[in-house]
Amino acid sequence: MVNKTILSVKNITKQYQTEAISGIINMTFDINEGEIVAIIGESGSGKSTLLKSMYGLLALDEGEVLFNGKRVLGPDEQLIPGHKGMKMVTQDFSLNIYAKVYDNIASMLSNTDVKSKHEKTVEMMKHLHIEHLSSKRITELSGGEQQRVAIAKALVSDTKMLLLDEPFSQVDALLKHQLRADLKRIATDTGVSVVLVSHDPADGLFLADKLLLVKDGQLLQQGLPRELYNNPQHLYTAKLLGNANVLSVSDASRIGFKTSGKQLMFYPEWVEIGTGTITFEVKDIYYKGFYEELLLEKEGVMVRAIQLSQGHGHKKNDQVLLNIGRFLIFD
Repeated sequence: MVNKTILSVKNITKQYQTEAISGIINMTFDINEGEIVAIIGESGSGKSTLLKSMYGLLALDEGEVLFNGKRVLGPDEQLIPGHKGMKMVTQDFSLNIYAKVYDNIASMLSNTDVKSKHEKTVEMMKHLHIEHLSSKRITELSGGEQQRVAIAKALVSDTKMLLLDEPFSQVDALLKHQLRADLKRIATDTGVSVVLVSHDPADGLFLADKLLLVKDGQLLQQGLPRELYNNPQHLYTAKLLGNANVLSVSDASRIGFKTSGKQLMFYPEWVEIGTGTITFEVKDIYYKGFYEELLLEKEGVMVRAIQLSQGHGHKKNDQVLLNIGRFLIFD
């Protein structure tokens, strides 16, 4: 079953006149109900501008944003900027720091049905694993705990779409994994659509149903995380998502590769160690837990590959045979 489109972005442009390249240019895409979309790109690429434009916080230069088929109004067209069907959680969280966790979340609900208000608040705290913080004031919480409260506050009032600006920037690695899993579960359980902005591609690869890759204000590529990773249309995509090896034509030729393109790209995991006919020297080894990243060199050309940490792996200064099992050519 194909989910209904909840938000359509149609050829939107928003430029800031103070800088030569800023804002966003001619972006078009759709978001479906219950879909998790990650907007990925380097700092200054236009990610936050796109998110604010979708929410109705910025007046667009061109194009329009449709929510359930109706145009999202800009800040100059309504008293309170933003769309009532969406909630946005920014990096400052916008919480009442002197109020308790329970009261922050419950404040989004009407007092017309006190029992229902209490039940929804408690249920949302359980969803985000913060019920034990109910009576604590925001000033007593860590950054990660405040992040969860802000998300609970945004979701408790029957929100259809949750917009998150760098949601994991103040969260440690352990809590980040849990929060990612919670967001995925909440989207599945409630049908809410989630759009998050991140400079960390791992957030998108782990969490998203769809990736939007943004560079210099333009939508460079969009699609399923697996498809974008395995079949990048641009070197920027490969470098951002997978720390790819990129060789020029001359460097590729020096290690025995002939290519008709200008550059050759392959990920470290596409390199097969111990097979092939090309000999490299292990220059360095970086321990990454269950695997190690090897820095290999031949004729001044450096290549990264990975090997599992278990067993007897190659050591520094070893001579190893190499085969690049798969590679892509870019003009």
